[in-house]
Amino acid sequence: MNQPLPTLLLVDDEEHSLAAMRMALEDAFDCLTATGGDQALALMEDHDVQVVFCDQRMPGRSGVEVLTEIRDRWPDTVRIIITGYTETGDMIAAINEAGIYQFLTKPWHPDQLVMTAKNATDLFRLTRDHDRMSLEMRFLSRSVETKLEDQRRALREGLGFENVLRAANSPLNPVIAQARQYASFDVPVLLQGEPGTGKRDMARAMHYGSLRSDRAFHEICCAGIDGALLEQELFGARRGAVPGLQSSKLGLLQKADRGTLYIANISDLGPAMQLMLLRVVTTGTFRPLGSHEPQRCDVRLLTGSDTDLRAEVEAGRFRADLYYALARVTLDLPPLRARLQDLPILAQSLLFEAASAHGKPVQGLSDDALDFLESYDWPGNLHELRNETLRMLIFSQDPLLGPELISRHILQASPDPDAGADLAVDQVLTSTGTLKDRVEQIEMRILRETLTRLKWNKSRAAAELGLSRVGLRAKIDRYGITEPGRAGAEKED
Repeated sequence: MNQPLPTLLLVDDEEHSLAAMRMALEDAFDCLTATGGDQALALMEDHDVQVVFCDQRMPGRSGVEVLTEIRDRWPDTVRIIITGYTETGDMIAAINEAGIYQFLTKPWHPDQLVMTAKNATDLFRLTRDHDRMSLEMRFLSRSVETKLEDQRRALREGLGFENVLRAANSPLNPVIAQARQYASFDVPVLLQGEPGTGKRDMARAMHYGSLRSDRAFHEICCAGIDGALLEQELFGARRGAVPGLQSSKLGLLQKADRGTLYIANISDLGPAMQLMLLRVVTTGTFRPLGSHEPQRCDVRLLTGSDTDLRAEVEAGRFRADLYYALARVTLDLPPLRARLQDLPILAQSLLFEAASAHGKPVQGLSDDALDFLESYDWPGNLHELRNETLRMLIFSQDPLLGPELISRHILQASPDPDAGADLAVDQVLTSTGTLKDRVEQIEMRILRETLTRLKWNKSRAAAELGLSRVGLRAKIDRYGITEPGRAGAEKED
């Protein structure tokens, strides 16, 4: 027998917004809609609603007022408010008055909306399960009740995997499924992937999906850290062992006891530190600087490497015994170019994050801008994407950010998804082919980048490129360059 779908209540005074939310959610949820606070409260009376999505700015009662009454009358219902970045006072009031679970900022992405709804329904179910378990455990011993509470909290914090942003059909989904399995086994895990692929976030999610989730999570990066300083940070030091140290210093192995320690760029460890870490992994003991007595530690080690650590072992730069001790199981994270389906939700999220941090409200990225971003291979992965969205935000003049703000080397990638042979400029220079063909490929990229950057103002583009308007038009027709979103229609200057 099929389980009934979770029930959501969508509240917004704009009919088209309600229709858009229903369209995104109705496949996985039973959706009720209301155009105002009074209608929403009436529906709450007649239905068992698990989650409420409510717009903040509505005629009559605001979203905060509606959710505050829902909290008082139906406290188990998970409350989510939809708002904009400029409503700082409203957000503070929502936290204090309505006890909301999460903010959803406009414009939202359908995948983000579905993911938020799934997390909220999971939280509702966990809260109900907790209430049921509390009744069942009332007459049992306090120690057993505490253990179940810890397990419940660990399960809730295990939703950290859902905080790894991705599309519904993301190639990252199998990796996350594998990480969930590893999280439940208390063994060392080696996370491998190019810089900026999200290894640290994945390690954190694995910690919150483990039985150690109620304990501390600490991290350290080995890149560029002197061996002596790294030893002090990891193992700690006794007073007087280090010049200028007036008191004993706790190391991360002590701070993370019974928790998780993530060590990034593990391949940068020197030979001496590799030997010290091997002792920790194999014996569970270490010695702080200046101490002669070994100390025991119970730490789960997660390590990250930007390079193939097995190749480092074969080259003799990394100890084989330490490699096999740390890589009981391995997790390979794909680069951003291998999961471009995720780029729209990642780019929008990073843009809104930057807009919130710098107090500059935006509506998001235009479809044309996303087309260009999806056509680039992102060698710097999420780090490069974060920098690009920040740069676009800085130079933006309109709430909706268009492709003219994108860096020139990214604009040289084709927005045409069928143009698989459209190589980057440096690849054209080193590729084979006649001089004429290679020059034409570079010329086409320069034309496309200049037109996009100048918002397809042909007079300005012709002047910058030293061409007449007739000459520019002839080259546009020759290379079949079309203005995104206009299907070949011409635009007056």
